[in-house]
Amino acid sequence: MNKMKVRFAPSPTGPLHIGGARSALFNYLIARHEQGQLVVRIEDTDLDRSSREYETEILESLRWLGMEWEEGIDKGGENAPYRQTERLDIYTDYARKLVESGHAYYCFCSEEELEQERLQLMEKGETPRYLGKCRSLSQAVQEEKRNSGIAPTIRFKVPENQVYVVNDLVRGQVTFESETVGDFIIMKSDGIPTYNFAVVIDDVLMGITHVIRAEEHLTNTPRQLMIYEALRFKRPEFAHISLILGNDRQKMSKRHGATSVIQYRERGYLPEALFNFLALLGWAPPGEEEILSREQIIAAFTLDRVSRSPAVFDIDKLNWFNQQYIKRLNIEELHTRLKPFIEKSPLVGQFEALGDKERTFLLEAVHDRLVCLEDINEYLSVFLGETVYEPEAVEVLNQEGVAEVLKYFAANLSEFEQPDEIKAYLKAIGKELKIKPKEVFMPLRCALTGQMHGVDLHYLIGVWGKAETLKRLQAAQNKFNL
Repeated sequence: MNKMKVRFAPSPTGPLHIGGARSALFNYLIARHEQGQLVVRIEDTDLDRSSREYETEILESLRWLGMEWEEGIDKGGENAPYRQTERLDIYTDYARKLVESGHAYYCFCSEEELEQERLQLMEKGETPRYLGKCRSLSQAVQEEKRNSGIAPTIRFKVPENQVYVVNDLVRGQVTFESETVGDFIIMKSDGIPTYNFAVVIDDVLMGITHVIRAEEHLTNTPRQLMIYEALRFKRPEFAHISLILGNDRQKMSKRHGATSVIQYRERGYLPEALFNFLALLGWAPPGEEEILSREQIIAAFTLDRVSRSPAVFDIDKLNWFNQQYIKRLNIEELHTRLKPFIEKSPLVGQFEALGDKERTFLLEAVHDRLVCLEDINEYLSVFLGETVYEPEAVEVLNQEGVAEVLKYFAANLSEFEQPDEIKAYLKAIGKELKIKPKEVFMPLRCALTGQMHGVDLHYLIGVWGKAETLKRLQAAQNKFNL
């Protein structure tokens, strides 16, 4: 029995979106689970919109997520080339075979004629489709039209009264009737193949055994089955995975947040967190555990656990995943992951000027609070930027007893080696002044940071040291006459 071989074939007309990434991931996972092969090829026949820049970005996004492939674009293989625009001779040859066998024919209809036919069918309440006007043109008429400068398309001759059945590995048995499909174009007049034709030729010649793709391609399946049959090709197994919806049950769009993988990368989502999250969009692992390693997901991934129902993209759930993965990083790894984001901050100089001990304190302070790596910029401004006072913080500083707390803190502050020592000192202030802990921590927080909430005070003071802490405190005391 041949090994399973699957493919991911993006169009380089934009960045890799979440839906495409999930399709790529499911192909990658089943290939790894079955010890099969993954092919990545490029469908770039949309000449106006395709670009090498997008192609590069898509491949980088796949690799950033942790996916690799055995054959295809930038890997090579025995079925090269892997860009459709470099395979035009192959498609032309197979289109010619279909014409010669009577399964396809040349069509000279103009756009105006096709539009008129479409409108007439719609007025009758029928499905718009091509009715076969050019099916039986004589050779003489065809030559006459060519001589008049009309470049023909090639249309596939759809069989009449045929039923096509697909035993979809996700959706179950799906049936199509040929009467609902008009003769469709397989080669455009400029010699570029259409999607439904090129994808069949590529899948067959590259030995693809399983086609795993988005549900929106289900309607393309009958056209492809007709081509398989006409060319006497063995059809692959099909699996159509559900759509991804936003929380409002509408198709994913920009209003639901970032839609491309590169945007999540730029915001500081970890690739392993996004990998884990995407795997659970429409697939349910056995057991209750959600945080799963790549190896665990591969070991458990099977198509019979892929749901027919639409998957819901919940950004809050993704944020939770990302935060859990950040928490699992040690401080050294966290620093490494944060570097690209810190380097973009206007406070990068102040951060780099910190000693090793103070830098560690800062990272420990934010470790469990970061949802995305880019959040570090918000915390750098608290630790290293100018103090900006929130209105609520000003109200706290105007309360009775605040001045006494600030003065006692300043008079008794020492140089501490560890944040825990500072924490103990802050607790001792409350006992000494016979006030509640909140009456110590809140005035100090508001005076030192200008905010009601945030990272633990003992970490802030540990990073600042005694001199900087007293400087900030003095500024608050002067500003509010405390």
